Amino acid sequence: MTTTSGSAKWQGGIKDGKGAISTKSGALKDYPYGFASRFEGKPGSNPEELIGAAHAACFTMALSLILGEAKLTAEQMETKADVTLEKQGEGFAITSVHLTLNAKVPGADKAKLDELAGKAKAGCPISKLFNTKITLETTLL
Repeated sequence: MTTTSGSAKWQGGIKDGKGAISTKSGALKDYPYGFASRFEGKPGSNPEELIGAAHAACFTMALSLILGEAKLTAEQMETKADVTLEKQGEGFAITSVHLTLNAKVPGADKAKLDELAGKAKAGCPISKLFNTKITLETTLL
């Protein structure tokens, strides 16, 4: 079992307030986030961006494991996770995550990549965390 952590600080109201995100590893240290970076496209981070990075990383690692079990090794994989946040009723919800994978896997055809990537999408711990629609698009380079 592994436990790690991330943390956030906040000062002020929802629109004029300012926050800072940190990770245990130090990859992020008091990195700014706030209303403007979340909803208005201003500089800074936001929770959905961090979830997207985490999901892309988790899925890609899971696929690496599954490829290895199939006696395949990726020469290169790049995954993007588009996380959609929408207003629902009085609040907001993540309504979908779309994974886009570009992979160079010697010995694999598109059908095999799709099969194994589908297993990774379903099995990675971050995918299991979500209660939303997760879609996947693959390109074999």
